[in-house]
Amino acid sequence: MEFYNGKQQQSCTFRELKLVALIALCLILISPADSFDPLDPIGNVTIRWDIMSWTSDGYLATVTLFNFQLYRNIMNPGWSLGWTWAKKEIIWAMMGAQAKEQGNCAKFKLKIPHSCKRNPEVVDLLPGAPYNMQYTNCCKGGVLTSWGQDPTGAISAFQLGVGLSGTSNKTVKLPNNFKLMGPGPGYSCGPAKKVPATVMFTDDRRRKTQALSMHN
Repeated sequence: MEFYNGKQQQSCTFRELKLVALIALCLILISPADSFDPLDPIGNVTIRWDIMSWTSDGYLATVTLFNFQLYRNIMNPGWSLGWTWAKKEIIWAMMGAQAKEQGNCAKFKLKIPHSCKRNPEVVDLLPGAPYNMQYTNCCKGGVLTSWGQDPTGAISAFQLGVGLSGTSNKTVKLPNNFKLMGPGPGYSCGPAKKVPATVMFTDDRRRKTQALSMHN
């Protein structure tokens, strides 16, 4: 999705999102809503939504943020990411980030979800978070350096288990109305784009895997 410059924050919408085989991700390009930077006219924040595996009532996803702006850091209090579920999905659990509100989970008696909000808002964990809650490139308090200054510090990621979403490519729907907020007025967005499948290497780089397929 391309987020264009504008005076007001706009929500993202998915248009004709048809992912080819072995793809399950959402690309969002974000530009500052308050001003145009002539030194970085195509600077953006890219948010990628990768479905990594299926579960009994949904899927496990990795969400990655890349600050591809050359000079603009995302400073304290950091980024927050929100969206609206397409159906009645819930977040069973998260690593590397947390939803700001749990919402009404009264109908769940045994296992209580992390969040039952229809429009959750997620924030990065703080430095020093417990080890069992950490995820790769997490726990910076939402602070991201710019890609032009420090690419290693320009990435943030978290993992979430999504439930009540369906368990096949035909029944799962990606969330919509994405909103990225940071210091200042926030960001604006445009339509979704098809992207190639994300490829991941193991730590020893001797094996690679890629995201699963999904179709709307």
